[in-house]
Amino acid sequence: MSFDIPETMTAIEITEVGGPEVLKTASLPVPQPAAGEMLVRNAAIGVNFPDTMQRRGGYPPPPGTTDIPGLELAGTVVATGDCVSRHKPGDEVCALVSGGAYAEYTVVPEQLALPLPKGYDMIRSAAIPENFFTVWTNLIDGVQLTKGDSVLIHGGSGGIGTAAIQVSRAFGAKVFTTARNAEKCRVCEELGAARAINYTEEDFVEVVKDATGGTGCSVVLDMVGGDYFARNLDVLAMDGRMVQVAVQKGAKVELFIPTIMSKRLHYTGSTLRPRTLEQKAAVAEAVERNLWPLFEKGDIKPLIYTTYPLSEAAEAHALMESSDHIGKIMLTVDDAV
Repeated sequence: MSFDIPETMTAIEITEVGGPEVLKTASLPVPQPAAGEMLVRNAAIGVNFPDTMQRRGGYPPPPGTTDIPGLELAGTVVATGDCVSRHKPGDEVCALVSGGAYAEYTVVPEQLALPLPKGYDMIRSAAIPENFFTVWTNLIDGVQLTKGDSVLIHGGSGGIGTAAIQVSRAFGAKVFTTARNAEKCRVCEELGAARAINYTEEDFVEVVKDATGGTGCSVVLDMVGGDYFARNLDVLAMDGRMVQVAVQKGAKVELFIPTIMSKRLHYTGSTLRPRTLEQKAAVAEAVERNLWPLFEKGDIKPLIYTTYPLSEAAEAHALMESSDHIGKIMLTVDDAV
């Protein structure tokens, strides 16, 4: 199968460091796939918190990566470079990328492209890679979440939170989560949280300790940082594990070291974007092997809040930063969905 590929494409540029208004459409050359890469005609693109960080100047792309934002997509393979064997032109894939997804066309390493889960459309498929890869590498690889664990997931109504609730539940953990209001808490509990805590009205440390007979939870997944850090250590049980995936309220914290020592706590964290291709390919393989069957059975799913056309990326970022959404915000490419 062959495709007519134009010389130029519409993409979203970050014209300067600033608010959502600095995102502008531009006409740019269509990139060319190198060996081991594919050119994908995008149909849907996920909007993620790291995209807003990049726009504000706080999360630059790795060296050699395009400065077009966007970390996940779904679309149709239209061309391949040398040494591509699994996929061919005409195949529909979803993929994790280090950048460049906010465009009509994106170059994708073949190792990071996966077939769509059976029964999934482009929009739902594009909502999978960034959040579910992140959840897998942090909760499963990072702190070895397993059946019988009790896990506190902060930001339960966001993209990572809604994914983490479902994966934790599917792996047999009891889930506590925090969210900003009653509606968000309700959705979290519908997704499988045993208790969603409205952090504007309740103290999550008190609620979790009360629910666990004073023991605390065995795992914390945190994206807040700041003043949550000490409280997370307080809510952890003996031999508890905490994993950090973002620091939305601040990267500098005060640590009372004897808390770590006396409770034998384990603290770790990670970022996904700067990892090597081989490291990310290993995550992709594990996610496909372990989570794809759960997507296809309906045990887990990405939660889509709303979609915007690619040209309205600024509006999508404004919504992301308002925190008024529940689940994923998506961009779509005209005539490709």
